[in-house]
Amino acid sequence: MIRKALEEDVAAVGRIYEKILAREAAGLCATGWLPGVYPVEATARAAWEKGELFVWEEEGKTLAAAILNQTQPDSYAKGDWSLSALPEEVMVLHTLVVDPEEKGRGIGRRFVAFYERYAGEHGCAALRMDTNARNQRARTLYRSLGYREAGIVPCVFNGIPNVELVLLEKGVGARP
Repeated sequence: MIRKALEEDVAAVGRIYEKILAREAAGLCATGWLPGVYPVEATARAAWEKGELFVWEEEGKTLAAAILNQTQPDSYAKGDWSLSALPEEVMVLHTLVVDPEEKGRGIGRRFVAFYERYAGEHGCAALRMDTNARNQRARTLYRSLGYREAGIVPCVFNGIPNVELVLLEKGVGARP
């Protein structure tokens, strides 16, 4: 179900971003993302070009996506990390999205489980990610999966000003 993205997946991931941004504009969710700024199809394309975009596919339809790599944004330097790890021992999950039409099926949870296995298979000891403080749904999900909030950092994030970025961490192999 989860695999590295193909070029033809990029547009489908862009459509998921657009659906989420439309829901935000309608007041149905709170991600803190901005239309035309982040995330956009070019976000998915750049990750695909680096081999870092992963998708959840069922019956030929892309239902979810995330970017997995070892790139820690500059704002991570301000985190109150409890796990000591060299940069090459850290795997980062970026921009996890699930098609809103598929919500409630546990896809996000299972994508995070994939990320955790992937990190372990690549020799990483620490898992890190972030979310906007406004995104209570994501914060609740990650907390339920055993992630610890390692601080909230004010920053400009991917071109979005005035973000309160919640930093999260978990050890590879740690249970919720």
